[in-house]
Amino acid sequence: MTDQQRQLLLAFCGYAALRDLPIHELASRAAIDIDKVLNSANHSVSRDQVYQLIRFTADASGDQHFGMHFGESLQLGALGVVGEIIKSSTTVGEAIQVAASLTPLVTDLFTMEVRKDVDIAVRYCRTDSPADAIVEKFWLDFVLVFTVHELDGLLLRKVKPKSMTLRGALHDEYERVLRCRPERADQIEIVLDGSYWEESIITGNYEVQRELLAKVGMPAQPVESFQVKVMEFLTKNSYLGILTLEDVASNFMMTPRSIQRRLQEESTSFQQIADAVRKSLAIHYLQSGKYQLKEISYFLGYNELSAFSRAFKRWTGKAPNQYMA
Repeated sequence: MTDQQRQLLLAFCGYAALRDLPIHELASRAAIDIDKVLNSANHSVSRDQVYQLIRFTADASGDQHFGMHFGESLQLGALGVVGEIIKSSTTVGEAIQVAASLTPLVTDLFTMEVRKDVDIAVRYCRTDSPADAIVEKFWLDFVLVFTVHELDGLLLRKVKPKSMTLRGALHDEYERVLRCRPERADQIEIVLDGSYWEESIITGNYEVQRELLAKVGMPAQPVESFQVKVMEFLTKNSYLGILTLEDVASNFMMTPRSIQRRLQEESTSFQQIADAVRKSLAIHYLQSGKYQLKEISYFLGYNELSAFSRAFKRWTGKAPNQYMA
């Protein structure tokens, strides 16, 4: 049993006790000695034993949303190292991606897939691991509420989904706990406003996160600088010409001033990045041998060939035709 699984089991038992459920008796039915789990980090409890305890406890509670209410009450610290890794993420986007990658350390019944476009879509997929309907519903409700509530206290605002789709019955309790009225669909998905993606987490600490990821045997993700993100975005969208600062700010869901401030923190500016992209694209177009100088000048947003030639010589110290294939 891993640290996070043990911590989660103890949190589950504590929550059941708060609900006035006979947790020692229920654990005994599942052949679990709670006192040994509490007093010994090395005491082993099997997956089947945990799932039996969940089944017995949820049934005894008479609460069809026991997993959701448990998740609502849970603090990130109850997930042990997994919770600390999420808390040390620097942005919401990173925290959600980390949570998705670490989900198998918490449950083997569901995976989380994160997709970022204009908005953030988190989809939940059932694995092939066996479990009965009560246990499956417990874990689904838990991971749903975990996604929404994991960031409470880590941001200066409360996370509220834009939309949510579920299979099966749509109870009002989902809307209360998950802060969004669900709709019925084939897929299980929560959609968050894209503006959350770059929002900073107040407890973010990459160095701590790297050490914690090593502790659970997962590689740290490289931290990509903001200027690299801007440069990649400009390059990928260069078929429209070099986008303006206002265009980039709109797509990053930030203000132009915020873009400039973030870049200034990395000792650069939007103009420097835009020029670097123009230079790289110009050399690529020239060396390909497919385009005339006037076409390249137009591609890069210059109305006059002379203006492009002056800029290119400033970048490289050479005239454009010296780079042509």
